[in-house]
Amino acid sequence: MRARYGVPLGIAAVGAAGVAYAAGFEARSFRLRRVTVPVLPAGMRPLRLLQVSDIHMVGGQRKKQRWLRSLAGLRPDFVINTGDNLSDPEGVPEVLDSLGPLMEFPGAYVFGSNDYYGPKPRNPARYLLEKVQGRHGLNGNPPVVGAIHNPWEDLRDAFDSAGWLNLTNTRGTLKIDGMALELTGLDDPHIKRDRYAQVAGGPSDAADFSMGVVHAPYLRVLDAFTADAYPLILAGHTHGGQLCIPFYGALVTNCDLDTDRVKGLSRHVSEGRTSYLHVSAGCGTNRYTPVRFACPPEATLLTLVERA
Repeated sequence: MRARYGVPLGIAAVGAAGVAYAAGFEARSFRLRRVTVPVLPAGMRPLRLLQVSDIHMVGGQRKKQRWLRSLAGLRPDFVINTGDNLSDPEGVPEVLDSLGPLMEFPGAYVFGSNDYYGPKPRNPARYLLEKVQGRHGLNGNPPVVGAIHNPWEDLRDAFDSAGWLNLTNTRGTLKIDGMALELTGLDDPHIKRDRYAQVAGGPSDAADFSMGVVHAPYLRVLDAFTADAYPLILAGHTHGGQLCIPFYGALVTNCDLDTDRVKGLSRHVSEGRTSYLHVSAGCGTNRYTPVRFACPPEATLLTLVERA
């Protein structure tokens, strides 16, 4: 009996321990990452930018809510929310309570697909299959049928009332200490709501600094921002791969971005120009896959400094 069942039972025990760690500890082990990005014109003082992304709020996530509220203690110059705030149609009040202290600072936001639509149970293996087939979101897949519609309008109204800029396929400007920061944003490319033609043309001459903001870092969007000479692009969506292999990294990005750039700071090149790209691994998960492995939840404090 021992020879026959010992190995399978041992594998099952290791697997159960891994799931318990991924769901019970790492998915709740919130981190702040700090990054310095040399993108500002000469003479500008450093700017502290806090990026929050992929909160995927579900009712009762008290630790996540407390951690998000605590980020206001960083005193950022401005906040960028790169979308997917919800994973529960009833989660809007808890999102707003969690982000309330941060909404006292200048800020801007874009939405992701999970702000518009509620999640459905999904086999995680499908992400690997879609990667092999080159299909992601609605980019090559049939339209979603029978989706749950989230009350995203309530989020929008609250963010707008707090003075955050809605960057849905549009531009906006934040004034910080007399500096004009131009933010150009897109709706979520993962569900084909991006309309770059509406914001094309590159940074305005009147801005002291300009940057691009989008939820999902699809290559067509990164190419467009970079070709238009935006020095910095912020995105989320990937969850950093969510289930990663130690010493190897992510298997998928849930878009057409390569896994080497699934999270953190990197460079993107298009038409002879180069931009910095920062992809947040986010601080949440889909409610039906509440696990992370070798990829802890995060927010990022980016310190923007002068270009070399």
